[in-house]
Amino acid sequence: MKLYGYWRSGCTWRVRIALALKGVQYDYQPVHLLKGEQHQEPYRSLNLLEAVPLLEWHEGGAIRRLGQSLAIIDFLDQRFPSPPLLPTDPWLRARARQLAEIVNSGIQPFQTPFVMGLVKEFGGDDKAWVQRFHVRGLTALEEETLRTAGRFSVGDAPSIADCCLVPQLYASRRFKIDLTPYPTLTRIEAIFVPEICMSVPVTGNSSPGKIRFTKSCSEATTSPLLDRKSVSTSAWSNVSVPSFLIIE
Repeated sequence: MKLYGYWRSGCTWRVRIALALKGVQYDYQPVHLLKGEQHQEPYRSLNLLEAVPLLEWHEGGAIRRLGQSLAIIDFLDQRFPSPPLLPTDPWLRARARQLAEIVNSGIQPFQTPFVMGLVKEFGGDDKAWVQRFHVRGLTALEEETLRTAGRFSVGDAPSIADCCLVPQLYASRRFKIDLTPYPTLTRIEAIFVPEICMSVPVTGNSSPGKIRFTKSCSEATTSPLLDRKSVSTSAWSNVSVPSFLIIE
């Protein structure tokens, strides 16, 4: 398997977390969004939406590709069923999808460089724009998560909702959103981090010891799951995080 992505892309990050939790080995191909590589060949022909992530694999003598992070996670959950990222109970399964969609549809699309660039182009305040959608979305997510939360967002096992939650909280910190009003979300985040750290594959081409991004993302040599700032400014500061997971 090969995953095309960008190190700070929350959508890519969701898929990396899912792959890590399932222990799936994969090659990583960076696509530098800020340099516009998603709009250039050869990637443009692979993903017509010109976005990341994109999962590629060989099956039945053919190359198959799949875009959109939640579709990829759903595919991975069916192809590699253990551990499951969707509950078996129909209602809880739908709830996990609902929480994931609050992030996927209600917050993340409004923080992308493309959308924020358009806001500025039309004379709007991009910082106020992103603040509004983060607060609106996180407030709803906190309330909805509280209804089904155990150790994680839906019960006591990680789910697709948690795969979406962690990257979103990272982005919210990057945009200087106050997370104090969301204690349920930050509590789950603090529990989830060790789960990620213990689940990262350590052999094969996806070994974190073999793939590392520079801050500029110009070369990939592991796709780290955390960055130094988020570790030092969040509940993760109390977690023993392996150095190979951290972007310097």
